[in-house]
Amino acid sequence: MNLKRYRRESIREALQAVRDELGSDALILDTRRLPAPGVRGWLGRRVVEVTAAADRPLVSDRRHARVDPPAKATRAANEIVARLQAVGLDSELSRRIVAALPVTHRRGATSQSIREELARQLATLAAGDEDYAPVEVFIGPPGVGKTTTIAKIAAQERARRGRRLGLMSADGFRVGAVEQLRLYADILGTPLAVARTARELETALNAARRPLLLDTAGRSPAGGTSREMLRMLAGRRDVRTHLVVDAGTPLPAARRIFDRFEEARPSRLVLTKLDEAELLAPMVSLLRERQLPVSYLGTGQGVPEDLERATPSVLAAWVAGDGRRGADA
Repeated sequence: MNLKRYRRESIREALQAVRDELGSDALILDTRRLPAPGVRGWLGRRVVEVTAAADRPLVSDRRHARVDPPAKATRAANEIVARLQAVGLDSELSRRIVAALPVTHRRGATSQSIREELARQLATLAAGDEDYAPVEVFIGPPGVGKTTTIAKIAAQERARRGRRLGLMSADGFRVGAVEQLRLYADILGTPLAVARTARELETALNAARRPLLLDTAGRSPAGGTSREMLRMLAGRRDVRTHLVVDAGTPLPAARRIFDRFEEARPSRLVLTKLDEAELLAPMVSLLRERQLPVSYLGTGQGVPEDLERATPSVLAAWVAGDGRRGADA
């Protein structure tokens, strides 16, 4: 069996090279993204490498040979798997998506049809357009965009429904964070409360008359005031806690973040900075492992426009690398 690797700028070009040299029934063994050679790699450019195998090395020897339908179906399935792996999906999920597609639809499958099946596979990982809990808490490490996410949610609700959500900061460690949230509160004409102890926080929550968006310190809940506050919040039935994570976080670091904030009992996940992340798909394996539904996707720094509810179709579009354009297609 002839085995060969092809490196091209896109998965489409790589697959075409496979067909041209090894034939239409070549077997796709592996697909991955690598840094481009030379200076382009230093600048962050990447290429697609496809490893393929065939019984004969050149298509010219069998150009007129008849390819039976099963071979065509296998080739079509392998090409779709290769396309999905090229954007970072793991092999298991890629093959599950292909298996769910009707055999007759695999040849010439469009990006839209593949994305629709991907959305069905990711449905349990998307929280969708759900109503607000009385208290929406946002936790996570520093610098991931908790305060900006809260501002976007409040601004969107004010612009679209004329509804004012309450803002609260439990981040007494960083004066700048409180002032940033206060600035947004003034612009939106909505109240802002600040709590520096667990008792102050509980008192403010009990007195609230509207849904509250609660910003927290970017510290580990392992000890001190942060731990007391998060323990109190975890014991309340009116609280929904969102863990906020930068979408570009490497998987080992992301796992550590999940473990670090596990005691706070988050029930939702916010993925931010998608505009800076090279690929979202690699994060899917972790989402499936932890089964923590995604509530929001932060797609840029703009307030309030760069925030999307994580519906299955929106999540699938970003995982497939199509972003907002794909979600609207």
